[in-house]
Parts: sequence; structure tokens; C-alpha cells
Amino acid sequence: MFFGVVPNSFIPHPSSLRADEETGKSGFASRRAIWQNRRVSETRTIQAADDEMQEAVSAACELLQQGEIVALPTETVYGLAADAFNPEAVAKVFAAKERPSFDPLIVHIASRGDLKSVAIIPEEILPTVNQLTAAFWPGPLTIILPKHPDVPDIVTSGLPTVAVRQSAHPIFRAVNKALGRPIAAPSANRFGRISPTSASAVSKELDGRIPLIVDAGACAEGVESTIISIEPREGKKPIFKLHRAGPVTKEQLQDYGKVEKAREVSNEAPQAPGQLASHYAPRTPLILLEKPEDFEPEEGKRYGLLSYRGEDDSPYIDLHDWEMVESLSPGSGKLAEAAIRLFFVMRLMDEAGLDAIIAEPVSETGLGVAIMDRLRRASTRA
Repeated sequence: MFFGVVPNSFIPHPSSLRADEETGKSGFASRRAIWQNRRVSETRTIQAADDEMQEAVSAACELLQQGEIVALPTETVYGLAADAFNPEAVAKVFAAKERPSFDPLIVHIASRGDLKSVAIIPEEILPTVNQLTAAFWPGPLTIILPKHPDVPDIVTSGLPTVAVRQSAHPIFRAVNKALGRPIAAPSANRFGRISPTSASAVSKELDGRIPLIVDAGACAEGVESTIISIEPREGKKPIFKLHRAGPVTKEQLQDYGKVEKAREVSNEAPQAPGQLASHYAPRTPLILLEKPEDFEPEEGKRYGLLSYRGEDDSPYIDLHDWEMVESLSPGSGKLAEAAIRLFFVMRLMDEAGLDAIIAEPVSETGLGVAIMDRLRRASTRA
């Protein structure tokens, strides 16, 4: 038996979910007004330095308890948080992001012991779940599991599974613990756009749509969490289906099981967060150039190069008289640095008035798999 993903025949079609929003069926409870009219009078930003951390945590918890939504830092990207057990609050997340109702959210828990409140773990995979959470939680690994009945359908987009993780960021963990309830939190940006790795990026995306941003500086990882589901095998290590590459790499997961890429699914029926083909995209068209010779510039257009190292001897640097060149890992070519800088650099280039962003590839090993995944999804609009 396979735990974490269900056959397409058991996944509600988006049209049925949209109907549920209008009629109030299946736990989606008629939230059209919230979906269509999400504005607030002011978006406040609170600094969360060490001496101000408790003030920030208290302010965030007060709003979350009132059924509001708040932008919080995680170690991956900034998240847009809501009480996961409050369907009306979760609806505000979808509204502020303009996120389609068929795209499920990740649920964050304060401790490993809280997992039982949001998921029902089958005995066949319990030892594996215990191994993974001991090794990678708190941290950027999300596990898809059968959901607990207390988790509202709106959080999981009608799926019988829930994506769960425990954040390692001290601010997010403190809020999660103080609230005493799980937190649903996708990235704090408008749907499909570049994920924010700073409070200023959140403000550019959601100012006037949310009441509070907690500013704790730049995120440490820079790309969203790794997402897996688990397929047990009798007498063998389990198979991990990789739904989204992230900071926890295939090489790290292989100590606990066999890693296989999850099969592609319809854009209208994702089985996990972050699976849509077009995602993490700037407004400026982004073209991922797998080989230098594939570049065919159009006369009169302004091109910028999103380079890996930015070194003068790169075959991509000499291709064109670029309007700007930005490097993911200037001179050093370190994938960890590239991952941290990816969304920051994409946003910087998006604001430069270019006609197109040309991205060169990185090696698809370790964190390079996650970087290339984000670049491919960002380039589908080009």
C-alpha cells in the first residue's frame, strides 16, 4: 500500500471544489466574500531581533488567535501563517495569495509529538516516519501522510492526505508553540510568483493584504522544503516519492530509503504543495538556457543573465552584451550559496526593467536539483 498520494479517481476535481466554495459543501463553507475581497487597512512590520522576539511572537499569536493571517520567517522562505484548525482563517490565506483552492497547504507543528494531532500514521510506515523526523526535524523536510479528521478540508484541498513539517526557525517555532495549534503556511507571496526570502519581499507582494509581517532578516536556506511521501516495502527499505526537491537532498534521504521522483500530475489536481508546472515565476519572462548555443537574442531587446558563478570565462558571459549580470554564487560556485540567493536575485532582476532574464543551468546534484526545479518552473511562462 502507498501512503501519501491517492489515485486520481479519489481526488476532487477543481470544478467541484469551486462549487463547494459557493454552496458550502464538503467543509469549504461558503467563503466567496473572503476569497474575493481580501484587503486590510494597514500592513505593519515588526522587527524580531533577540531583544524584541517576545513582542513579535505575542503580536503574531494575538492575530492568529483572532483568526487573522501573519507573515512569519522560516528557515526556507517567509510563510503566510494561519491557524490550521480555523477554516475561515485559512480561507484568508488563499484570498491574500490569490491561490487556487485546489492547491493544498503545508501544516507546521511545534513538536514531533504534535504530529498525531494532524496525521494518522499507519503502522507500516511508523518506524520510517520516526527515523525521518528524528533525523530532519525541526528542518526543511515535509512528509505527506493520511490526514487527521480534525484538519479542515480547505487546508488539504479535499485530499485525504496532509503535508506536514516542523520548522527550524526560532521565531516560527516560538509562535507555533505559543499558539498551541498547528499552523498552515504556504510561502508569503501572491500565487505563482517568486517566493520571498526577506520581509521587504513579503511587503512588495502582500502589502495591504495582511495585517502583520514579522521581520527576522534573510532566510537561511532560500528554497522551499523538500516534500516526500512514503511507500513501504516488506523486508526492504521504503520508497520515498520526491514531490518537490529542496534543502534535504536525495543523497541525504537515501540513508533511509530509495528515492524516486513522483510522477507528474495535472496542474488542476496537484497531490502536494508546490507541484504546479508554472511557479516561482517573475513577471519578466525567464528563459532557462540549457546550452549556450541555444540563445537567439531578438534585436532591440534588453537581456539580463542569471549566472551561476558570473566568471569572465563562462561561455554564457560572452554570449551577449548583457544589460546586467547577477550571480547566484559569485566566483565560488557553491550550491548552498546559490540556493540562498536564488529568489533574491530573481526578484532583483525582475525589478530591473528587462525584456527577458536568461538563466544558465547548475549541476543537478545535491541542492542543484532544487535550484533547477525552481528555474524550470519559473521558465514555463517565457
